[in-house]
Amino acid sequence: MKKRERLEAAIHGQKVDRIPIALWRHFPGDDQSPSDLAAATVAWQRRWDFDFVKVTPASSFCIRDWGAEDVWTGNIEGTRDHTRYPVQRADDWLNLQPLDPRTGSLGQQLRCLELIRAELPDVPIVQTIFNPLSQAKNLAGPSALPSMLRLYAKQLRRGLETITATTIEFIRAARLIGVDGIFLAVQHASADVLSEAEYREFGVEFDLRLLEAARAMWLNVIHLHGERVYFDLVSGYPAHVWNWHDRETYPNLQQGLAKVSGAVCGGIARDAALLAGTPQQVRAEVEDAVKQTGGRRLIVGTGCVTLIPSPEANLRVAREAIEL
Repeated sequence: MKKRERLEAAIHGQKVDRIPIALWRHFPGDDQSPSDLAAATVAWQRRWDFDFVKVTPASSFCIRDWGAEDVWTGNIEGTRDHTRYPVQRADDWLNLQPLDPRTGSLGQQLRCLELIRAELPDVPIVQTIFNPLSQAKNLAGPSALPSMLRLYAKQLRRGLETITATTIEFIRAARLIGVDGIFLAVQHASADVLSEAEYREFGVEFDLRLLEAARAMWLNVIHLHGERVYFDLVSGYPAHVWNWHDRETYPNLQQGLAKVSGAVCGGIARDAALLAGTPQQVRAEVEDAVKQTGGRRLIVGTGCVTLIPSPEANLRVAREAIEL
């Protein structure tokens, strides 16, 4: 099977020649240049031949032109620390203006996608999209956002409207390049961050607008970040694949599969197994993922980004395990 054929069969619960697999990572330093990020992403794909490419820019790519700044300090995830939060007061949300996705930092990311598509014409490509609340967090700061949400709901909602409108235009531009789907990063649908009622009010509506903009794409992935996630709240989103920290929090793959209409992506603990475990542990987790799902509607992966120091041997075993 070709990659798209294999993935579509997995999404619809049909027979596949082998279970698809996708692992992705950050490329700190390289993610500051569209050509460098494209080159690093292409090299990663050529090394491992995964079934889709998840393009992973720095989380600031979508908000730099609103004044956000960040720096990489060595985090093994490859994520950068935000050093400037442009939203300091509630009324700053009212001053956000829609961005043109063809210019500035967003335009650079579109250029990165063009370069990857040219180098990998037959590989499905999924672009990371941080949902509006995640972008708002990085504009105001992780500790400030919940307070603003509770005290200045009207102003925050205005900001979320601007963020959503800009992101929709970026998604539309990415689709024209030939991107196959979005990887919608949802970071606040967790009892550790917001109440379920708060996420219903400030998260769901804006998530659904982005997914509507991506509706014509065939490989839209929902990523639920963190623990104690509101899985049931997003299980009905109009998407094709659901990815979450299944080795660290409820639900496990079997439970999650029963709640969604598409495929689940996971099975390997990115820290305990892929980073710190043995090849035998990695293989055992892949085999358990197949057992949980019966090998149907499954894409083998990790709950989040592959950690940079993950041993080559563990990556190789993960890739080899699905060939059996």
